[in-house]
Amino acid sequence: MRRVNGAPVLVCGMFAITLLVSLPLSTALGGMIQQHLGRSLAADAAAAGADYDWWQEFSAQATGVGKTFEPTIVGFGAVLDNLESLLDNRRLAVTIAGATCAWLVIWSFLSGGVIDRLARARPTRSSGFFAACGTHFWRFTRLGMVALLVYYVLFAGIHAWMFDALYPRLTRNLTVERTAFLIRLGCYAVFGLLLFLCNLAFDYARIRIVVEDRRSAVGALIAGSRFVRRNRGALWLYLLNGGAFLSLVLLYALLAPGAPRSGVRMWLTLGIGELYVFLRHYLKLVFYASETSYFQGAVAHASYTAAPAVVWPESPAAEAVLNADSIAP
Repeated sequence: MRRVNGAPVLVCGMFAITLLVSLPLSTALGGMIQQHLGRSLAADAAAAGADYDWWQEFSAQATGVGKTFEPTIVGFGAVLDNLESLLDNRRLAVTIAGATCAWLVIWSFLSGGVIDRLARARPTRSSGFFAACGTHFWRFTRLGMVALLVYYVLFAGIHAWMFDALYPRLTRNLTVERTAFLIRLGCYAVFGLLLFLCNLAFDYARIRIVVEDRRSAVGALIAGSRFVRRNRGALWLYLLNGGAFLSLVLLYALLAPGAPRSGVRMWLTLGIGELYVFLRHYLKLVFYASETSYFQGAVAHASYTAAPAVVWPESPAAEAVLNADSIAP
């Protein structure tokens, strides 16, 4: 956390990039809503607060990004909706999938500089940061292709088998709904464990690429998996970070308001939501910083975080000392 606190530009930059990626979709959605409302009584009702009758009418005729404008986007409902989409492997809308891919490409470019900055625990300036981004981008791209293949197997293969074949077979003759719920919960737990292990291995693969200057994505993934297997502290650290994220989610569940009204409450709803997104980015960086710090301590790479080499002062006295070594006796 000290490393992240010492790099506030990283947190603000991640938040700004997410905002810029989502801004075109938000603008398009705003235009669709404005066109549908026009100058009508429904517009006045929507301006005064949430009008669910109009909302349902809009959702029924919406296309593209308009399909995402549902009541589940309000407050904590958005968190639950995202979690359900992940666990149930629900397909994203094409527009949202496109924005997500754009964000992933941008993050693949920036993550090399982010991890390098967190590993060094000192400012690297823009030149050093973007140099690290460019150096590791293609390595992270190759690792991302491997990750895409692994997650495709997880979601298209294992998830489909567990929830479309195994779960119906286990609950075929059940009459108690509670038992069926517990079985489904167990399936979620097993699938979540597989995601957890894969995510952990890819995290340390990225770290090994940056800290050890590895060029092979497959080699880094094997080395990252081997590190996780030999160091149980990596598992506990991930669970600790996960607990911090869960605490943030629970806090947001308590503070997130419902459907906003006009005036101050509308801006309060927006502010709390944006603060939650900002803190999520902060915890994401804490994930990487803590894992990087743990890896450096475990494999004796702490010198990577050392301060820059001392530059000899430019003065006549210093030049005289340097020249004295080259003078023959």
